[in-house]
Amino acid sequence: MTRRVDILPARRKIEVPEGRTILEAALAEGIPYPHGCRSGRCGSCKSRLVSGQVDLLEHTRFALSDEEKAEGFVLACRALPKVDSRIAWLGGSAETADHPRRKLHCRVVALDDATHDIKRIRLAIEDGGPFAFTAGQYARLTLPGAPSRDYSMANKPGEQELEFHVRRVPGGETSTHIALNLKVGDTLQVDGPFGSSYLREMHTGPILCIAGGSGLAPIKSIVETALEHGMKQPIHIYVGARSERDLYLVDHFETLSRRHHNLSVSAVLSDASPQSIWRTGFVTDAVAEDLRDLDGWKAYVAGPPAMVDAAFQILSDRGLRTQDLHADVFFTPDEANAA
Repeated sequence: MTRRVDILPARRKIEVPEGRTILEAALAEGIPYPHGCRSGRCGSCKSRLVSGQVDLLEHTRFALSDEEKAEGFVLACRALPKVDSRIAWLGGSAETADHPRRKLHCRVVALDDATHDIKRIRLAIEDGGPFAFTAGQYARLTLPGAPSRDYSMANKPGEQELEFHVRRVPGGETSTHIALNLKVGDTLQVDGPFGSSYLREMHTGPILCIAGGSGLAPIKSIVETALEHGMKQPIHIYVGARSERDLYLVDHFETLSRRHHNLSVSAVLSDASPQSIWRTGFVTDAVAEDLRDLDGWKAYVAGPPAMVDAAFQILSDRGLRTQDLHADVFFTPDEANAA
């Protein structure tokens, strides 16, 4: 059985098959529905249910609170329509990342180890460009012999080469293929851009960036773009990792901070060696210790689900408004299947 859903901002009516969410059906129809994690964690697809009824799959209360549900808000990525319905996504930001979706044919021009388990890939666009995106967005990579997977751009928009950071994860067929088999000269397809956790350049208040693991990819793009475009407000970067061998790019950001006095960077290790020079503990606890009032800030968070969930709690407790929190959740294959 299908339900007809009228998506008001798109001026489109679509059929949503039983068992599919409104977001899944909208994206399948080519509608650029705002979204991020697709798992009820980030709130990017928060929408007003104008009429009708939906069942909501599991989600975090940070993405959608009980009060918001009582006021008629839903998450499109978790909403299963029970009857014909009408829905409108929220247009709270004056800034949009409305770029044409491209299918690019690219060639690997550089490949190196950022850490023991993160590959840094640089791609030249050979066909299908130009490729416009906003700092913080991601694309879908398709390699021969491996499933398509989403990875964030680490380069600034407008650069000639695309840069991706891919962490090899247990059970990750694509990341393992990249780690063991990919070589310079290989070709692959890049499809995008996607994602709503992108830099809001009209924002003039302080900026907080929290990255875990290869979540540094979109944070690198966001921070470098903000600095290049002359954003003068304080920008605080917190990098979380397990041990020293999992850290990368900290020297790069420290160099940037010496040139840009509004930038600061803190690295935090959860399992540091006794002789470590780095701050220890969980990165979100370090943020909570350092920053007490986040009202008027923008926060960009990228990394594993547990870190993002902890950040949601702490940032909310520190006064950050829901609309000022932009999250990019990096799932492993097992986590994505469970979401």
